[in-house]
Amino acid sequence: MSKQAPITVYRIALDDDGSPAEHASFYRLPPAENPYILRFKVIAGSLASNQGVVWTNHPPAGKPFKRNEFYQHSFVGLEPECDIKITSAGAYEYYVEHSPFLQNGSVVWSRSRTGYFVVDPLLTLKNRDGSARISSLPLEGLVIESVVPKWMGKMSEWTPYLETIAKSGYNMIHFVPLQYRGISNSPYSIYDQLKFDPQLFEEKDLEKSEEEQRAIVRDKITEIETEYGALSLTDIVWNHTACNSTWLWDHPESGYNLHNSPHLIAAFELDSALLRFSAKIASKSLPLENDIKTEQELKEIMTELRRTVFSDIKLWEFYVIDTISAVQHFKTEINAKSSYAKDLFDHAALKKMNLKERAIVLRDAALTGTDTHGDRHHKKMTPSVALSFISALLGVDFDLSDTFSIEAACKEYKTVLDEVNLEFYKAYDKDVETIISNIESRCRYIRLDEHGPKLGPITEENPMVETYFTRLPLNSRTEGHPSGSLALVNNGWIWNADPLQDFAGKDSHAYLRREVIIWGDCVKLRYGSGPDDVPWLWERMKQYTLHSARLFHGFRIDNCHSTPIHLAQYLLDAAREVRPNLYVVAELFTGSEEMDIRFVSRLGINSLIREAMQAWEPRELSRLVHRHGVKPVGGLDSSSLCEDVPWTGEDGKIVPSRVTPLSGSHPHALFMDCTHDNETPNQKRRAEDTLSNAGIVCMTSCAIGSVKGYDELYPSLLNLVTEKRHYKTYKDPMDVGICSVKATLNKLHTDLALQGYEEAHVHHENEYIIVHRQQPTTLKGYILIAHTSFYDNPKRGDIMPIKLRDTAAKVLMSVTLEVTSRTLEKNDKYLEGLLCKLVKLEDPKITKLSDPQGAFTQIEIPERFPGGSIMLLETIVDSNVPSDIEELVKTIPNTVFDSLGWVELNITLYRCDGEEQDLTPGNGVYNIPNYGPLIYCGLEGYISVLKPIIESNDLGHPFCAHLREGHWALDYIGDRIKRHLTLFPALKALHEWLSHRMGAIKTLPNYLVPRYFGLAVMTAYAAARQRAYSLMTPLIQNGDYFTKSLSLTALQVYSFVDSASLHPTEKIPCLAAGLPHFTYRHMRCWGRDVFISLRGVLLVTGQFDAAKDHILAFASSLKHGMIPNLLDSLRSPRYNSRDSVWWFFQSVQDYCTLAPNGESILQEKFARRFPDGQAFVEHTSSEAYSTTVTLEDILVEILEAHAQGIHYREWNAGSRLDEQMSEKGFQIDVDLDYTTGFVTGGSQYNCGTWMDKMGESSKAGTKGVPATPRDGADVEIIGLLKSSLRWTIDLHKRNKFRLSEIAIGETKFKGETRPARTLTIQAWDDLIQNNFEKYFWVPQNPAEDVEYVIHSELVNRRGMYKDTYGSVTPFADYQFRPNFPVAMVVAPELFDKEHAKIALNLAKDVLLGPLGMRTLDPNDWAYRPNYDNQNDSDDRMIAKGWNYHQGPEWLWCTGYFFRAYLHFKVLCEPDSVKETVYELHRLMLPHKAQVETSPWAGLAELTNLDGAICVDACQSQAWSSSTLLDLLHDIDVLRQKGRLH
Repeated sequence: MSKQAPITVYRIALDDDGSPAEHASFYRLPPAENPYILRFKVIAGSLASNQGVVWTNHPPAGKPFKRNEFYQHSFVGLEPECDIKITSAGAYEYYVEHSPFLQNGSVVWSRSRTGYFVVDPLLTLKNRDGSARISSLPLEGLVIESVVPKWMGKMSEWTPYLETIAKSGYNMIHFVPLQYRGISNSPYSIYDQLKFDPQLFEEKDLEKSEEEQRAIVRDKITEIETEYGALSLTDIVWNHTACNSTWLWDHPESGYNLHNSPHLIAAFELDSALLRFSAKIASKSLPLENDIKTEQELKEIMTELRRTVFSDIKLWEFYVIDTISAVQHFKTEINAKSSYAKDLFDHAALKKMNLKERAIVLRDAALTGTDTHGDRHHKKMTPSVALSFISALLGVDFDLSDTFSIEAACKEYKTVLDEVNLEFYKAYDKDVETIISNIESRCRYIRLDEHGPKLGPITEENPMVETYFTRLPLNSRTEGHPSGSLALVNNGWIWNADPLQDFAGKDSHAYLRREVIIWGDCVKLRYGSGPDDVPWLWERMKQYTLHSARLFHGFRIDNCHSTPIHLAQYLLDAAREVRPNLYVVAELFTGSEEMDIRFVSRLGINSLIREAMQAWEPRELSRLVHRHGVKPVGGLDSSSLCEDVPWTGEDGKIVPSRVTPLSGSHPHALFMDCTHDNETPNQKRRAEDTLSNAGIVCMTSCAIGSVKGYDELYPSLLNLVTEKRHYKTYKDPMDVGICSVKATLNKLHTDLALQGYEEAHVHHENEYIIVHRQQPTTLKGYILIAHTSFYDNPKRGDIMPIKLRDTAAKVLMSVTLEVTSRTLEKNDKYLEGLLCKLVKLEDPKITKLSDPQGAFTQIEIPERFPGGSIMLLETIVDSNVPSDIEELVKTIPNTVFDSLGWVELNITLYRCDGEEQDLTPGNGVYNIPNYGPLIYCGLEGYISVLKPIIESNDLGHPFCAHLREGHWALDYIGDRIKRHLTLFPALKALHEWLSHRMGAIKTLPNYLVPRYFGLAVMTAYAAARQRAYSLMTPLIQNGDYFTKSLSLTALQVYSFVDSASLHPTEKIPCLAAGLPHFTYRHMRCWGRDVFISLRGVLLVTGQFDAAKDHILAFASSLKHGMIPNLLDSLRSPRYNSRDSVWWFFQSVQDYCTLAPNGESILQEKFARRFPDGQAFVEHTSSEAYSTTVTLEDILVEILEAHAQGIHYREWNAGSRLDEQMSEKGFQIDVDLDYTTGFVTGGSQYNCGTWMDKMGESSKAGTKGVPATPRDGADVEIIGLLKSSLRWTIDLHKRNKFRLSEIAIGETKFKGETRPARTLTIQAWDDLIQNNFEKYFWVPQNPAEDVEYVIHSELVNRRGMYKDTYGSVTPFADYQFRPNFPVAMVVAPELFDKEHAKIALNLAKDVLLGPLGMRTLDPNDWAYRPNYDNQNDSDDRMIAKGWNYHQGPEWLWCTGYFFRAYLHFKVLCEPDSVKETVYELHRLMLPHKAQVETSPWAGLAELTNLDGAICVDACQSQAWSSSTLLDLLHDIDVLRQKGRLH
């Protein structure tokens, strides 16, 4: 059986609330030739993951598309994903609803912003080889030629033109509109949208019905497709109709007239006045020159216009209030004793105001009609408000006639009105200046400018400037319409206009200000907000659109930027109903890509027209080529991040799939060498540039196009309105102009698209542009060298020899265009091009050479290669390059990793510089020139650099440049593994794979090395990760990406180094506290860090043997009833922590609980490092490891020692052991308080818990002074102790732990002697249970203090648990710190659940930061949140980082807080499990982001204020990751119990 092809999946990552990611509101998707999957992905904990659903209007297969009909798709899985099967082309929307909540008894959903995706149409085309086969044509393979049908004659006469088009390699024809033209004869001024131009038909067909004529056109388009291998595209014109369209007589409401758009009245009055003024000039009624030849003559006209036109029509009346009428009305209202509000204004306040302030108050309160222009004096004052205002201003009552003077009131009112009018007169004056300027500029352009049309004398038919309005005739069909209906505004365009604003709408003054470049032959159509506004017009344009869609394969939307989006959507939706695979192009002049995307995404525009002739110099043309049609050769883009994973279909079957992550799309381009409405190379550059410009365009990887006449070298832009000649036909069109070369290039362009030549390199050098297209799999290519001719450059010009690394080249053509005449004899019948010829040039000199970087082919341009020349070469990489290089580097046999364990995987993936240097001296991390050293020696180091390169396809990155310059990085990656083979022979297969792949990559041209190096690294990286997961627990194997990535931090910190071990003489892998600071020698392995981390990084991940090694190693080190804080490979361990032993005890419990047959470890025998558990002996002494014990013995000894009390001075005390500590600090004291059961200890001279910062600054006076001694009974130690007692009691009940009571001798405590006694473990447990809340809880209500042991005067926060009890500095007990959640997790039975809930909520509000927990209440006097160990000030609180635990935010505490929060929230609210888990995932979003984005691929030790990076911290800390892995394990337990359904 053949292997099933994988399902294609395109993945879109959404923002937190399900909105499109920044700069990714639009995605372009390929045609759905075979259905594929569009996958939306959110992160667990994001808003969108909270019961999120995707709504999209992409219909299920078989259902019709309806824009406003959306279908629901749910997110599923641990990594919430939503799959939608894509089956049809078109423009679609999606949005996400999430987080439902009740509002007024109804369920309300939060909604994201809308995103858009456009599925390309499936275009099919007859094969060029003459066979009947039909192939799908990617948009990048389109080669379009624009033609003007009226210059082709009747359709029956089109054959020679179509033959030329087919021979020239065009596969789509763009027809400008074929409809019945209006009075101007412009194809874009359509007289009747439902009829075709009569000139297209034979005489016998003119009387046929519209439907019969459409059938004739349909037959011709079918013939073009089947006989000439070309699809057809037409312009669709929705914005306007010809000014003489007689259907306007019946439906003037279809335009903007003075009845439905009264805001245009002023513009109409002005337009009419200008026509009258122009007529006076034309008739010589004014002493002004009607045939303007000079600026002076124009200036004289404008002076007279300014003097007369505006005053004649009193244009200002459209701006200002009629004060005479307003005052008269005011007076009438007073006399009529009209009612008004007497408390609307304050007399005293108005009296204090100046006139301007009063005018503003009156204007804001009383003025109406300000929102738009209307009829004259449309601005009015509300009479009742005016009465209130003047009454208050004058302090009079208009109801009492004897208290005021009417004349005085009217005078005061007029004074204020005049002030109100002042700003309107200013606006009028400003508009007048704009109007005059625009009229003058337009008149200058059409009468005087060299590049203007030079329309000649002013006449009545040819006025001074174009009229802005069409005036319909008054006749029997028009006489019944409302007044003003027959004056309709003409269409046009405005420089830099907002395309979303209707410039004929009521909010625009463009017509009044004469800002519109008008098309006098076109009436602008008014669609309103929907079909209900102008139903007849919408229906007519729908029929026009449907007729066109049934005939043509594509639309070019004319004047798209002025087309209302809602209209275009409606009509395109209708078009796609009859032609689902409609190709839509448009020319947009929006001024921004953001606005372009708005149109593209809403309308489903497949290509935006871009034009090479817009470039003013070679550099700009090179930029356009790169911008619109180039995917860089050797690119590292999102396709490099593809994943092959199983996919479960709708039928439940699991099939392979290939997942490609998507980033936001740019609009696809239709890149034209020249369009039908822009000037030719002969006009803008040199005629010779016709060839070089065309060659450059043909080499782009997008749709391309040209205009009929370009290939024939038409000398100038043809006028669509006035030109009446026809295209000339030729016996052999391939002998004309550049047609023969263009045919070769056009066909090559399509072939390159069909064969996947999707990558290109563009190089600009002086007058030259070089484009190299390449197929990324076969590495075959084509290179075009174009010598542009923007100006007269008959010489070769300057260009360096072209070097092609490890690539052979073969010349296919070398040709120049010689223009033999730049003038044409007038041909009244046919359109012709300049006389020219194509001349074959000498081939370039091609030489095989080499340099220190290797072999290369050098291409030297021949001496004769003038501007307007091109050279086309075929390239292929040297034969020693493997033909299957991509498959080779992306394939890795299972055998490469199958034998690798954790240590080998650590070597493969990680190892920071210190670890590598320790094991292989002189060999550290790789250093990239101009970038810096990598974070890791292993693959993760490269990935941290490659990921951002891939995300932006940044081939200019220093690493890419370095890879192109030489093979040093390739050598390093293999040589490094080789260095480890002696100790780790299992790495041999990986070394061989890397050596072989890197060897193959070395044979590539240097520009391809970054891509294939990146692919090889990513292949090995993915395989190494998969191998690591396979060695872990189901929680990891089945977990989401974050769970898996977090689990790999265990690999980072568990490794083999030469200078640190779990034994003084044997080399055993061990845990590092954090990277990069705690990685080797005595600073690597810390007792407290190991056992806080052990559950998460070793047990939760399933590394039970490694966990056991650490437990037994530390157990063997027990001394004074303590385990070491610093292990130092058990050579000279240091015992200066009071908490490490209890973390150890908890880890043994966790091992017994989580490991298979875990409790058997209790009877594991091993030798003790210190035989009597008290005296120090050197590890080389025969006494060392001379006594054998079990783990149970060690646990018993710990309990007995703490019950008896522990008192010792550290071995080797003094500056050699700790140069910062004072002498008193080396004394360690721990006692058991028999009244509470609490273990208490420490002093003000040392710090025996994890908050262990010892002062170092003599300048600040902190040297030898602990910042946070935490002496007394520490809350987390009490919790760990309680957990240990509870567990041993249970073990004893099951006969698995022998100790049930402890005989305690005479002891001293706080200066008092205590008699000997026996303490049962149960009694000890009970003491703690009965006293914990009493001694640690600080109630919310001070009245309850009497129930607890509290110094009320020291309380800073309430509703909290003390951090310590019994400190010699009592206020320290009451400092709010994040240690109590540890006790909650390990001994939840100690806590009143309601108290716990209160304290946890307080911690959430006060202590929880973005990543870590604030180590001190921000309200505390000692709070200093930013840690800087380099600070050398005299500020005691921060010098030398004394505030290490006084506010900086530690990440490991967060995991314990989350675990406690989960436990007690579920305990207190049993039905809230799912919501609580979601809440915790949301709180973990910053952790997910850090693991994903940090080059360390881990979680930092701590952060500064609000998650700010702390440069002095370890950037990947074992316990930071461990405690979150613990949380994920807790959540998984709930899931397995069915609590999350």
